[in-house]
Amino acid sequence: MPSTLQAVRGMNDLLPQDSALWQFFEDTTRDVFEQYGYRLMRTPVVEPTALFVRSIGEVTDIVEKEMYSFTDAMNGDPLTLRPEATAGLVRAAIEHNLLYDGPKRIWTWGPMFRHERPQKGRYRQFHQFDVEAMGFAGPDVDAEQIILLARLWQRLGFKDVQLQVNSIGDAEARKAHRAALVAYFEAHQDQLDADAKRRLHTNPLRTLDSKNPAMQALIDGAPRLAEYLGTAEREHFAGLTARLDAAGLAYTVNPRLVRGFDYYNRTVFEFVARGSDWQLTLAGGGRYDGLIAELGGKPAPACGFGVGVERVMMLLAETRTAAPKALDAYLISGEGQELAALKLAEALRDAGLALAVHATPDGKAASFKSQMKKADGSGARFAIILGPDEAAAGKVTVKPLRDAAEQVTVPLADAIALLRPQPPTPSP
Repeated sequence: MPSTLQAVRGMNDLLPQDSALWQFFEDTTRDVFEQYGYRLMRTPVVEPTALFVRSIGEVTDIVEKEMYSFTDAMNGDPLTLRPEATAGLVRAAIEHNLLYDGPKRIWTWGPMFRHERPQKGRYRQFHQFDVEAMGFAGPDVDAEQIILLARLWQRLGFKDVQLQVNSIGDAEARKAHRAALVAYFEAHQDQLDADAKRRLHTNPLRTLDSKNPAMQALIDGAPRLAEYLGTAEREHFAGLTARLDAAGLAYTVNPRLVRGFDYYNRTVFEFVARGSDWQLTLAGGGRYDGLIAELGGKPAPACGFGVGVERVMMLLAETRTAAPKALDAYLISGEGQELAALKLAEALRDAGLALAVHATPDGKAASFKSQMKKADGSGARFAIILGPDEAAAGKVTVKPLRDAAEQVTVPLADAIALLRPQPPTPSP
């Protein structure tokens, strides 16, 4: 026998018994995004490799180590499975002149790919919801996106998700801060780990985000970017925090908070969930005012964030269960009524009802008792019975499965009225 094939390590299957909770999260997230005026946009999962090198930064772990890149066998073009969503959305906005008539609020979602060591909350194929506001310069949109995420956590029932915010300034402030960091870390090279030494002259800002416990005291003493911010950057950040205060949203200003991509400027933020012995960054983002021009578009400011779906699902699974949407009916038919049952099922679906039609693994007719057992196990609210007598009379039998009500044999139109979910009775 041939050997059994398995999924690629770090790329997981979503099974039917687990999908209801994912659907709840996806539906809730889409609903919140639309409440704030964001519209769906989709881009390919494969993009030119140069797009990510130019946007994320050549001297980053993602570009250097983690991208799934390959050469197109047809034309030799270097291509990459997207490791994040923002670059592709910006590329599409430029290519289709999306901002010709003004700023846009957009969102997308789908799989992303990074070749890193699989572990809890980190996978080689993972999923993200991504929100971008292109063409907006003020802190009002930064605050809007943060408040949007806070509403999402509330809708999902999360209680202890902490917001961290920071300003990483504009190019001149970061240049001055970078020079100060290089000088500082050069003076303490004996305390740097291998990654920090490698990044010392290429991306020293990333060292501030190191999780190496042995370097935390050194990092705590490093020059702070806030000391180099100009008036415009300080006013932008003050505008952001004023709006968060007005919304009653708790936050911590974390001067060491940075983002892993080169394109960020000014506002950066993260939402972090913590347990007794763990923490998960559920969402992170910020402003990237120079990226559209960097990728060849007309200069325009922008702000966005990504939500790690698998990470949210880990937390959601601890706090909530979700069942698949119940069927309205399960259709049972007598032998010889298969074609009539098919027509009946489609008529019921035309009326907006959800139902399953009984089928057997071997394709042979099943007894009425066997079909009723399957109907009861399906979770449907009713069984619809189409036997010879019903077919001859042009009627169907409707049998309630979740209460003690009597079954009735009625014309199709009456059956549809019975099967439709009834709105709840208003309280007196």
